[in-house]
Amino acid sequence: MLITIDIYSDPICPWCFIGKRRLNRALKSRPNISANIYWHPFQLNPTMPEHGMERDTYLISKFGNIEEAKRLYEHIDAVGVREEIDFRFNKIEKTPNTVSAHTLIRFAAETKQSDLIAEALFRAFFLYGRDIGDATELHKIATGCGLDGEAFIEFTQSASARSQVQDEDTVGRRIGIDGLPFFIIDGEYALSGAQEPEAMHNIFDMVLENKRNQNTAASAIVNQ
Repeated sequence: MLITIDIYSDPICPWCFIGKRRLNRALKSRPNISANIYWHPFQLNPTMPEHGMERDTYLISKFGNIEEAKRLYEHIDAVGVREEIDFRFNKIEKTPNTVSAHTLIRFAAETKQSDLIAEALFRAFFLYGRDIGDATELHKIATGCGLDGEAFIEFTQSASARSQVQDEDTVGRRIGIDGLPFFIIDGEYALSGAQEPEAMHNIFDMVLENKRNQNTAASAIVNQ
């Protein structure tokens, strides 16, 4: 059975990376379900300067001090190990503005490659510390995933590309999203945070039950 999953996320959100892996596990364990996945932008730092911020400066502004940040990231690192993610926070030198990264995800959606690009952005930032706010780095990621580099450059230079990202981000805030990742399943059920697969399974079951009931009702109408 086919379902839709909308994900509000930011490629510099470690819990979003974890949430993606957990979603993959949830779907893998339910072979009777296939999903169309749509990625939507939600900036963790909507006021981030265009060229980003030096990492330590960002951590102090976000968490108050470096020690508190390290404590939180040690916990995330331990969770990541369980999801086979080798977080390397020490490699990150800059926290980027992510509008351009979200623009790449939107571009990839045109060829149904947004899931691939989301994974590539997570890996680039969290495993290798690459500056995913930099146009050259994003071009490398795009072409490395098999996307048309020239078409990507043309897309990012269009007047509407960045505004579309900003508009979608605004929609997410208007519907009340205040934590990431945020999943909307089949347009009816919402799940906030990097939930374990079991939480996804519960929602999958409700979606499937709804679809069965709808099909039964439709058959009854036809047979009247």
